[in-house]
Amino acid sequence: MTATKYYATGKRKASIARVWLSEGSGEIKVNGRPVNDYFTLETAREIIFQPLTMTENENKFDFMIKVSGGGISGQAGAVKHGISKVLQAYNPELRGLLKKAGFLTRDARIKERKKYGQRGARARYQFSKR
Repeated sequence: MTATKYYATGKRKASIARVWLSEGSGEIKVNGRPVNDYFTLETAREIIFQPLTMTENENKFDFMIKVSGGGISGQAGAVKHGISKVLQAYNPELRGLLKKAGFLTRDARIKERKKYGQRGARARYQFSKR
């Protein structure tokens, strides 16, 4: 009997998280390291555990996560999105709860591009009337 694995991808800003779920004791590895070693900020860890605490699945599953791109906050958001999607793949009945909390929706906010003839996306060069 082989253990079934589930896979999902989460994204946030420039970060992409690939998440594998298997039944286990609640171990979460991010890029081969324990989650507490990889995400040193308490707020980042809180973001990651939100879908697990909401669905009451804290110590039921093992997660193997590969995350790349972006910074700490974006990576934490991508991991949260990936965990939510993989929980939904594991148990489709959780979809309503996760969807209502907004965890399955991809946060599409990204950096706006710089426009030509301007200093930045919105900032203009200084104008002198005389």
